[in-house]
Amino acid sequence: MYLFVLIKNMVIMKQVKLILSLVLAFTLAAFSLPEKLEKKVDKELASYFEEENYQKTAVDISAEAKQKLNKNFDPTLLFKITHNEKLLGYAYVGSAPSKTAVFDYMVIFNEDLIVAKSKVLIYREEYGGEIGSKRWLKQFNGAQKTDELKFTQDIIGISGATISATSMTNAVNNVLKGVNTLYDNNMF
Repeated sequence: MYLFVLIKNMVIMKQVKLILSLVLAFTLAAFSLPEKLEKKVDKELASYFEEENYQKTAVDISAEAKQKLNKNFDPTLLFKITHNEKLLGYAYVGSAPSKTAVFDYMVIFNEDLIVAKSKVLIYREEYGGEIGSKRWLKQFNGAQKTDELKFTQDIIGISGATISATSMTNAVNNVLKGVNTLYDNNMF
């Protein structure tokens, strides 16, 4: 009987360790990007800012400001980009739905919080990948934090990529709203 209780306790301890390990892994993952995505982000930022030795740090956001953000804006995915303590700009990395999957994107802001560049980093479907073209994405350049872009008016659609193009437009609008909320709460 004693052996049975001992084995049962060992199994429970292993389960507790596994659960704690999973909780820790998910907690750490919530504050960082997956490695493949991180590499693409770093490559794009180095290219855009023409600086290999930039620093990318999470923007420090107060709890009060976080409560005012819409649910589609994850403040842990907003980064301040600096070089030798000089502000270069900001970057937001997010994901948006396509027809059956999601795609990862990045919006780069200049130091005045104006969209300088947007980029589809990873697209996971056979159709609709045209939204990743530089020519189409240039439509977002110059958007300001107070703008609300309208699909088919401000942003021209792409035949065969309507869902993804609409989704990218909505994603950029959510980023603009989030940045505007943070700006209004003195987080920049």
